[in-house]
Amino acid sequence: MVAKDQRQPAGEFATSERRGRGRPQQRSDEETRAVIYEAARHEFAARGFAAANIADVASRAGVSTKTLYRLVPNKMELFEGMVNDRLDRFVSTVNLGACDGSDIATALQKALMVCAELVLDGEVIALQSMILADSDKFPVVAKTFYKNAMQRTLGALAAWLRIQQKRGRIALDDVDGAAGMLLGMLVFQPQRDVMYGHKPPPSHDALEARAKACATLFLNGCAVSS
Repeated sequence: MVAKDQRQPAGEFATSERRGRGRPQQRSDEETRAVIYEAARHEFAARGFAAANIADVASRAGVSTKTLYRLVPNKMELFEGMVNDRLDRFVSTVNLGACDGSDIATALQKALMVCAELVLDGEVIALQSMILADSDKFPVVAKTFYKNAMQRTLGALAAWLRIQQKRGRIALDDVDGAAGMLLGMLVFQPQRDVMYGHKPPPSHDALEARAKACATLFLNGCAVSS
């Protein structure tokens, strides 16, 4: 038998247990910001930049408006942060791959496929459509998207081409310009078709065939003579 003074009062034990189990896990500001950006992505996609409401974003994220404004001061920064967050996730998975020199055409085709799949991703297309709808009222929004989305994709492709040039596999006067022409040739028409509802996104096989054709056209113009 346990002595009375050795026993913990049942009520006290139950109370402390309930408090331990019921206390919400503390989230870091970085984690909370990521939740807010995810909520903002849905809100901007559904309503557009102009009509998106900060209070609704906070509600969707499960935080107070005070917390949201502490982490993200205004709607423009919320949009920019959301775009950056989303693209960081995409770009972190982008690997244009190396080329051992034996088959530059196949290596370039694979690099183009990675870029095309990023640019033609459904979420990226939805964001761009939303931006076009509000571009006349909020040109800075379009500028932000272009800087953070298209320029980063172009930069990755240009870096890949620059490496191939340093290794003596291609010869280019303007690497950045060449990357822009390549990407435009590859995705401009399919991107517009999808955005304006003319055609569905191209299948993997169709995109692969397009990437192969673009790589062939490009390399025939800049291949180093053996």
